[in-house]
Amino acid sequence: MKVLIVEDEIAAAENLQEMLFAIDPTIEVLGNTESVQQTVHWLQHNTKPDLIFMDIHLSDGSSFAIFQQMEVDTPIIFTTAYDQYAIDAFKVNSIDYLLKPIKEQELRQALLKFGKLSQQDTDQYLQLLKQLMGESEYKSRLLIPYRDKLLPIEVKDIACVYSTNKNTEVYLKNGQHYACTTALDQLMLQLNPNEFIRANKQYIVARSSITNIIIWFDSRLLINVGVETPERIYVSKNRAAEFKAWLVK
Repeated sequence: MKVLIVEDEIAAAENLQEMLFAIDPTIEVLGNTESVQQTVHWLQHNTKPDLIFMDIHLSDGSSFAIFQQMEVDTPIIFTTAYDQYAIDAFKVNSIDYLLKPIKEQELRQALLKFGKLSQQDTDQYLQLLKQLMGESEYKSRLLIPYRDKLLPIEVKDIACVYSTNKNTEVYLKNGQHYACTTALDQLMLQLNPNEFIRANKQYIVARSSITNIIIWFDSRLLINVGVETPERIYVSKNRAAEFKAWLVK
């Protein structure tokens, strides 16, 4: 069996790989991707795996965004450290759903479940998953609650979105900023990934707002978006090449 691991935490990916080999030494791990964009690129340019283990929360946003950029025709076992993502639809329609830290016995049961699937079962599962993801249209406008009003904000006017301690703020190119009730993961799903990218776990950045990029001393990228932000916007060394490729594509 050939598998792809989609996981942005190195320790978690290594632990999963060790458990897979312990359960079945013949399993071949074809690769480990860490972000939405990296996963899309890998799936488009490599041999299709038999099974994907996919963390829902990746370095540049929710893995659900992968399905908005391409058709995935490989069965998936979802993994996550966050209980709130364990929605009923995924429990019903996915092959399995593993909560971190993954236990070997639960992993073994998930593999057994996958091994018993017929081609008809797999086709039906993929169709259900496709329906669940849906063909969503990206937002051109957001409604932001402000005092006793709802403000319509044009997406093209957004410079970046910042999130910390469960609070999210939308920063506009004119310097104004507003609190937003939508979590960063969910907001990223509503934005066109060709125009917006998850720079790190705190920021979504608009391509059109980037004024310059500074190569930092530790090979990170420091992103300037033309407005004052509560914290500097860094892209990690591991994602620097991916970020630059997205910016110029």
